[in-house]
Amino acid sequence: MNGVILQFFHWYHPGKLWNEFIDKADYLKSLGFTSIWFPPAVKCASGYDGRGYDVYDLYDLGEFNQKGGIPTRYGTKQDYLKAIEKAHELGMEVYADVVLNHRMGADEQETVTVHKVNEYNRNQVISDQFQADAMTRFTFPGRDGKYSQFIWDHQCFSGIDKIQTGDGEQNGIFKIHNEYGTEWNQHVSHQFGNYDYLMGADVEFRNPFVVDELKRWIRWYIDTTNVDGLRLDALKHISTDFLKEWIDYIKQEIDSGFFLVGEFWKDNVDKISGFSEKMDHRICSFDVPLHFNFFRASQEKEHYNLSEILNGTFLNCNPECSVSFVGNHDTQKLQALESTVEDWFRPIAYAIILLSENAYPCVFYPDLFGVEYVDKNIDGEDQKIIMPKVEILPDLMKARQEFAYGEQINYFDHPNCIAWIRKGDETHRGCVVLISNSEEGYKDMHLGKENAFATFIDLLGFRKETIRLDESGKGTFWVNPASVSVWIKN
Repeated sequence: MNGVILQFFHWYHPGKLWNEFIDKADYLKSLGFTSIWFPPAVKCASGYDGRGYDVYDLYDLGEFNQKGGIPTRYGTKQDYLKAIEKAHELGMEVYADVVLNHRMGADEQETVTVHKVNEYNRNQVISDQFQADAMTRFTFPGRDGKYSQFIWDHQCFSGIDKIQTGDGEQNGIFKIHNEYGTEWNQHVSHQFGNYDYLMGADVEFRNPFVVDELKRWIRWYIDTTNVDGLRLDALKHISTDFLKEWIDYIKQEIDSGFFLVGEFWKDNVDKISGFSEKMDHRICSFDVPLHFNFFRASQEKEHYNLSEILNGTFLNCNPECSVSFVGNHDTQKLQALESTVEDWFRPIAYAIILLSENAYPCVFYPDLFGVEYVDKNIDGEDQKIIMPKVEILPDLMKARQEFAYGEQINYFDHPNCIAWIRKGDETHRGCVVLISNSEEGYKDMHLGKENAFATFIDLLGFRKETIRLDESGKGTFWVNPASVSVWIKN
């Protein structure tokens, strides 16, 4: 089966997402989506405004009156469970987004010992150790011990970005001194010297009580929600030793077939491969290098060498552990990791991830539905962003479900026009895909004697002619300027 993930949210989604999914689920199933990636369902420090990444309480899925109300931005716990149930009724899997790295919105202050580090080299200490007050105690009074009585305190955290002293509030990166030492965890990315710290109260994964609690929590979460997999956030900052132990617990104690994909945000494939190897390939990774190839190709237009579009990608390097995407909530305009693939190239990028052999593609909500939003730009002014939907996405989904099967033969032999054949299998006819990033292009292609005199039409409707192969199964296939065509046997 040619599985496809749908990332069913974006950063500026207005809310009530669970009910929206229930309304759209039948349509999504009809398009051929096999799994849905939902945003974090937990209660956030910023309450209804939270997108799920400023985590407050992992056990509150929109059930308790905390941080200003009961529902999250996306709905109540009941709505969430109904959405998952709806997906399962239709045979679609659900992947939950999980943020393990940090907590925000603590309930109480504690006096802690800290030292300050250089933001750009976290191994460089730039102050003596000193005592300060910090928001590091999480008691969850609104939940009142239901599901878990675990209290998070400064022994559960490795760092903090805000402290209070006699001189007032200070911002920066402060290493918390706890029972587990005064140094950062070494089993993380070495960006900025050591990338243990990301934001908020950063979780201390060397604390065995924290590890045990996160195992208890994930068992509760999976038992409660019946999700089929997880998307794990911010893996550069999380101990690989912890991740291996935690994932093994899930696979061995809860569900051996559980799917896991992580965000290890590096555009260098060697870094992602190194992480994957360190994890003994226990988890898939999003193909960030492929996304950046798409981003550069969209900017450079006809000057980009299309024959190199898959070079240096995780799909090329380790397809079994790779999840391909065009964009996500972090790359959309006005976001921290903004690298939005330009509108003209997005149909081409989707053709590549949806119709290539071995790819496990992830489609982004705005590309299916189109979105508009307003946010502050770099100058502090309101800017309106329009992300039009990719009109041919439903047709590309159809091509993936009905035609894109079998061995792939690449014609990556021209900088502005590439093509590939999917040969099909016993039950699927296969297809021929052509892409141009410049002027009208063509390829002379040989489909074998078994296709002698066969005729082909463009499923996408961009080319109106019918192509007829000769007695040897050879023919010339065409594509419009800066476009894509998917040729299927007529």
